[in-house]
Amino acid sequence: MVSIPLEKRHWAYVWVPIVSAITWFGMLWAMLIVWLASGQPRYVSQEGRIAYISDIGASYLKPLFIAGYTENPGFGLNPHMRKREKVLNTLACLGALLGACGLILLAVFDTKRYESAHRAFLLVFMVGVALSAIFTIVEYRWISKDYSLIKSLRAAYWAKFILVTILIALAIAFAVTLFVANDAGAVLEWLIAFLFTFYILTYWYDLRLGKGRQKGELRTPPEMTEVA
Repeated sequence: MVSIPLEKRHWAYVWVPIVSAITWFGMLWAMLIVWLASGQPRYVSQEGRIAYISDIGASYLKPLFIAGYTENPGFGLNPHMRKREKVLNTLACLGALLGACGLILLAVFDTKRYESAHRAFLLVFMVGVALSAIFTIVEYRWISKDYSLIKSLRAAYWAKFILVTILIALAIAFAVTLFVANDAGAVLEWLIAFLFTFYILTYWYDLRLGKGRQKGELRTPPEMTEVA
């Protein structure tokens, strides 16, 4: 059996968030460009002047819509840490799984034919991702506090905290405008979707932190120095 050096083992999985982010970002740009190039047509399910992602996805681009959404699974770290971190990580993974299920189902049940179901699964997706992000942030807060000398952990915590705070604030605004201002809601939906790309990429940074780590290394806080 071929033995992979410890410092290179993280490359077996670190590419997954990158591929997902590229797929997600590419799908969004493809849908937006097609809509603009087509003269900004008004779809059957569209109520405002600006098309929602789901309006475009419910049309002839539904195969791309479903493919792009199902290509983005939930990510979770399993760094072999203490019980507290494992519990938080498990809860984060369950939230990500809930969000992934909602994401796939809202792509299948398009807003053109299943408006109520689509909005329900959109809510499931948003709640799942929010819960996953919150548990992940709490987990990183505990880790960065215990391993205060590892600056990369603090950077990961603050990056996620700032990005998730912005996304949750935008999601709340989107939920309100969805019913009272269609065009503003559409703009917010596109903005949230594009920013979600960067949230996916934070997991690339997270997984890189596992570079050169032995199983069980972080179970007991040792005397540590900064990890590059």
